[in-house]
Amino acid sequence: MQIKPIKSEADYEDALAAISRLFAAKNGTEEYDALDILTTLVESYEAKRHPVLPPDPIAAIEYEAEKRGLSRKDLTKVIGSSGRVSEVLSRQRPLSISMIRRLRESLGIPAEVLISKYSIRPRGRSAASTHKKKVVPAIHG
Repeated sequence: MQIKPIKSEADYEDALAAISRLFAAKNGTEEYDALDILTTLVESYEAKRHPVLPPDPIAAIEYEAEKRGLSRKDLTKVIGSSGRVSEVLSRQRPLSISMIRRLRESLGIPAEVLISKYSIRPRGRSAASTHKKKVVPAIHG
């Protein structure tokens, strides 16, 4: 098997197919070494061409809470009052530095995820209402 650099999507697809064929190779064999090299090449190509973006901070909080079986009430210990939790999760209030610190310490969410930009909705507007246009009747004189 000839191993070559991955320079295109076609090369990438070929490398993935080769990895599939070599997946059951036994350690210490030439096939295993080829698998190891191909895997390294694919990881490098994916890091450059298909980077994984950090999750949205609110999505990360919701994911960790769900994963741990935490309710909104449980989040009050980390974020603040039930009203504050509601405002944060409905994107009406941004995370404060103290909230970010407590979320990092309590839920293990990386600070770089929590400080990422995300959209904040004006207070008093639901997700559905932020996309509606206001209709103003025409005035005829």
